[in-house]
Amino acid sequence: MEFLGKHYNSLDAKGRLIIPAPFRESLASADSATLVVTNDVFDKCLCAYSAAEWRQLVEKVRALPQSSDAMKFYLRRVIGSAVKYDIDKQGRILVSPALRRDAGLNSEVVLVGLGSRIEIWDKQEYEGVTEPSETEKDAFKEAYDQHGL
Repeated sequence: MEFLGKHYNSLDAKGRLIIPAPFRESLASADSATLVVTNDVFDKCLCAYSAAEWRQLVEKVRALPQSSDAMKFYLRRVIGSAVKYDIDKQGRILVSPALRRDAGLNSEVVLVGLGSRIEIWDKQEYEGVTEPSETEKDAFKEAYDQHGL
């Protein structure tokens, strides 16, 4: 399953969000209509995973030592805020008020497919973090070169 593309969408007053058709089709190809949505560990956005991808992430986390401050932060921020959603017949999920608040989501949102997961951003926040003039271009370029990108 692969989530690709950037989609601009609206969050209605009740917090309902339409999942773009290409993402729903990707889920359907894996016989799933479920997304697990949680906070990103550091960025002010949400991350949505297929149920299968989420299970793999949780298993990986369970296998790690749980006592470090870094792992406790990850558990609280990511695992502890996760909500499982079934996509309704209109292709929507109802994003919880807590997740909307954590990510600063307003009515205009951007859903970005990153292969194995979807990021859900407030449109203004997303534009701020993806504006080329706002990035550390030289440092990023060096990192990309090291990885052959």
